[in-house]
Amino acid sequence: MNAVAQPAAIVNAMTVDVEDYFQVSAFEQCIRREDWPQWPVRVENNTRRVLELFAHKGVHATFFVLGWVAERFPALVRDISAAGHEVASHGYGHERVTTLSREEFRHSIVHSKQLLEDLTGTAVLGYRAPSYSIGPGTLWAHDALREAGYRYSSSIVPLHHDLYGMPTAPRFAFVSEASGMLEIPVTTARRWGRNWPCGGGGYFRLLPYALFKRGLHRVNRHEQSPGVFYFHPWEIDPGQPRVPGVSRKNRVRHYLNLTRTVPRLEQLMRDFRFDRMDRVFLADGQGDYPVVALQPGEQRAN
Repeated sequence: MNAVAQPAAIVNAMTVDVEDYFQVSAFEQCIRREDWPQWPVRVENNTRRVLELFAHKGVHATFFVLGWVAERFPALVRDISAAGHEVASHGYGHERVTTLSREEFRHSIVHSKQLLEDLTGTAVLGYRAPSYSIGPGTLWAHDALREAGYRYSSSIVPLHHDLYGMPTAPRFAFVSEASGMLEIPVTTARRWGRNWPCGGGGYFRLLPYALFKRGLHRVNRHEQSPGVFYFHPWEIDPGQPRVPGVSRKNRVRHYLNLTRTVPRLEQLMRDFRFDRMDRVFLADGQGDYPVVALQPGEQRAN
C-alpha cells in the first residue's frame, strides 16, 4: 500500500520591528523625542545579533525598519537586505498614527520608503504602524499607504489592549474594501469566544511558551493559515539601560523575562517554519484574500 503524502507544513511570517529601547510608546511619558540622542544607542548591535540568530537557524524574515534608524545606520539596512531578508517600513520616527495629521503621516511613509529603497536598491512593499496604531479612527491611513505605493500593511492586532487593538477586525489577511489595501494582522488564536495572543511581542515574554506553541499550532493545523510573529531587537538585550520614572505596569511589560527571549525564539524556530512576509503573503497563488468592509469609529484617547 502506498503511503499517503502528508501536506507540507505551513510557512509563517517572521518579522522584526527595528527600533531602540528608548523609542517605545511605553516610555514616551519619560523620554522626550528631542532627548533621544542622549540615550546610548543599542539597536545596531542588537539587530546584528538577530541577523546572526536567523543565519544560524536558516530563517529569512521581514525587518520593519524605522527611517530614524536607517539614517543613522545605513550599513545595517544594507546588510539586512544583503542577507536575504525583506526590508519594510516602520515609518520614520515611531510616531503613532493617532498622533499625526494626514499630511504628517503621508510624509513619514513616503520619506521612510524612499530612504529604505535608496539604501537597498529594492522596492519597499510593506509597512507596519508603530504600536499597531491603525484602528477604527485611523483607517484613512490605508488610503495613504496605497497612494504611496505600498503593497501591504501589517498594522492591526485583533485584540483588546490599552494602547492598541481592533478586536472586531479579521484575524487573517484581508483586503480593505474602502482602500483596496492588503492588511495582514498579527496572529491571534480564537478560543472561548475571544481572540488570544500568539503572535509575539511582550506577550511572548510574559506568557508561557506552551500557550504560544499551542495557539500557532492551532492556526496552522486546524485553520490552515500562516501566522505572523514579531519581536523587537531590544527584547534580546537584558543589559539595556533602565529608564527612570516608568510606571510599574510598563516596567513589567518592557523588562520582564528579557533573558528568555532568545531561547524561546530558538525553540519557536525549531517548532515552526518561517519566512519573509512578501514570500508568505504576496507569492503567486496567495492573492485571493477576502474583501472586508472595516467599520470606522472613534479613536480611543491617547
